[in-house]
Amino acid sequence: MLIQMNSKFIQTIPLTLLFVLSLLFTPSSSSEVSVSVSTQTLSKSGDPVTIKWSGIDSPSKLDWVGIYSPPNSSSDDFIGYIFTSSSPTWQSGSGSISIPLVNLRSNYEFRIFRWTESEVDPSRQDQDHNPLPGTKHLLAKSGELGFDPGRGPEQVHLAFTDHEDEMRVMFVTHDGKESFVKYGLREDRMDQSGGTRVVRYEREHMCDSPANHSVGWRDPGFIHDGVMKNLKKGKRYYYKVGSDSGGWSIACSFVSRNEDSDETIAFLFGDMGTATPYTTFLRTQAESISTMKWISRDIEALGDKPAFISHIGDISYARGYSWLWDNFFNQIEPVASKVPYHVCIGNHEYDWPLQPWKPDWAAYGTDGGGECGVPYSLKFNMPGNSSELTGSRAPATRNLYYSFDTGSVHFVYISTETNFLPGSRQYNFIKHDLESVDRKKTPFVVVQGHRPMYTSSLEYKDAAQRKRMIEHLEPLLVKNKVTLVLWGHVHRYERFCPLNNFTCGSMGLNGEDWEAFPVHVVIGMAGQDWQPPP
Repeated sequence: MLIQMNSKFIQTIPLTLLFVLSLLFTPSSSSEVSVSVSTQTLSKSGDPVTIKWSGIDSPSKLDWVGIYSPPNSSSDDFIGYIFTSSSPTWQSGSGSISIPLVNLRSNYEFRIFRWTESEVDPSRQDQDHNPLPGTKHLLAKSGELGFDPGRGPEQVHLAFTDHEDEMRVMFVTHDGKESFVKYGLREDRMDQSGGTRVVRYEREHMCDSPANHSVGWRDPGFIHDGVMKNLKKGKRYYYKVGSDSGGWSIACSFVSRNEDSDETIAFLFGDMGTATPYTTFLRTQAESISTMKWISRDIEALGDKPAFISHIGDISYARGYSWLWDNFFNQIEPVASKVPYHVCIGNHEYDWPLQPWKPDWAAYGTDGGGECGVPYSLKFNMPGNSSELTGSRAPATRNLYYSFDTGSVHFVYISTETNFLPGSRQYNFIKHDLESVDRKKTPFVVVQGHRPMYTSSLEYKDAAQRKRMIEHLEPLLVKNKVTLVLWGHVHRYERFCPLNNFTCGSMGLNGEDWEAFPVHVVIGMAGQDWQPPP
């Protein structure tokens, strides 16, 4: 069809007709790209959403779905991404994916991007050295998706206190309003109650990037801390947390501590982390799902026997990307709401360039992602009152060293990231604690820390620290006949003979010549499977 128009004719055409003509004779492009979600409201963390898209012209394997929270985040500040090619129908320009989401206390939005091979930027890489997807060509945005605010608290987890007849419970809400814990010996009669203390931290409390940068910071919510008191020994208690106005959690239960028992059941590991249903800036730990699965199975099999979990450093591997803490607590809640969950600090919770104790020989770097121990210190509350000032606007670092008895075992937790040399508060604590153990009551003593004193790993950068630990801490362990020493940091299982200064304890055929040196075991294989080169 040939159409000829002169300028005089065009001047007489109404503007509305010009618009219609422009639509008729403009070369046709692809249909409009759209992206939608299956629901606008999810009930609780872990609930799935289906993301659908259509209209992508000449789809590419590099096209991707960006996951954003809050919705006003800049395009580069996604929390994760999934390539559209993960959908079996992606080549048609349409597809869908379903993923579970965690409540981040702000809405989600999903965006479709076109990314081409020519735009791959080698300077923008994730931790595995894969290029991060480009955000230059935004094709579509979804509507917002949120969570029901009346469903009650999340991230429920337990811990021992300094008193045998107590159990601590912590959880997160979106608004910080007054909340409570109700508990009792029957699920239908929770006739005891207590209030909670509320804390939170802000972006300015973080010490370095990415924790204090828009790419890593997200609102952590309000952290509640309550204590259930006057518990009878070795009894199953039922509890729930929340409020009438904000909603209550589901009813949970635990078995209270019994120090008179001659049986101790503990699940001990290090370096677990968390898994995500999307790719993000950092390596996540898919194997952590199996760890929680098998522990949950074993807890159910124990029935009414008390137990606890010990996670010795490298907790969530958030490293400054705060939503990974939310993901972690959502992942552990099915077990941490049933048994106490105890921790000690690792390099990935703490280390940052200006940390206050950083001797020349230490291999402390930037592994904490700028968190400088803040989320770790406030999201957990372990027994004791150990703390160290950060030398910055951040609150003091807590949960560094402490101990407790359960059954026939005395457990000691130490920090390998803060001062442990003679004269330090930590050294004095370790010395006094080990010397004060009643071995008739607790004949077994287990010490736990993150960086190992002994390992077959050829991590030369930690060699100087191991030398100081052997020089200064090992004599305390040997003198006080510590039974077992557990370490993480190295992502494998290693068990050594009873050791003292690289010398194995000897045992005669009749067992009478055995030297009671501590047995060292490395257990940093609960989730993280990547081992750094020497």
